[in-house]
Amino acid sequence: MPKYQFTVEAHPQYLAEQSAPEQSIYSFAYTITVHNTGEVPAQLISRYWTISDSRGHTEEVKGLGVVGQQPLLKPGESFQYTSGCRLRTASGAMRGFYFCVAEDGERFEAEIPAFILDADHGHGSAAKTARVLH
Repeated sequence: MPKYQFTVEAHPQYLAEQSAPEQSIYSFAYTITVHNTGEVPAQLISRYWTISDSRGHTEEVKGLGVVGQQPLLKPGESFQYTSGCRLRTASGAMRGFYFCVAEDGERFEAEIPAFILDADHGHGSAAKTARVLH
């Protein structure tokens, strides 16, 4: 088992009741689960996302923590949260990484594998929901 490792899973969902396709507004929620699969406690410090729609428009999102928190996860612990985004098209994709600091001061990144946002198929689909990250 790697010493410093978070595994990230994403589950997107289309929010029809918060969307207005006639105005090119498509709303999505996504639930993220972060697992500490490493050997030492580590804290999620910040996030970086790229959000792309099907026309190639891309936005970058950076910030401290997730949903106002910077969870400290012991080996084997998980943290789950739900957030959302809006696209101008019915489909797109998200990917990114979390910047983390282990209890011993080691810094590392945890990749957020790309996942698909798709209004036409209701719940979206996870492109790589479970993956070992370094």
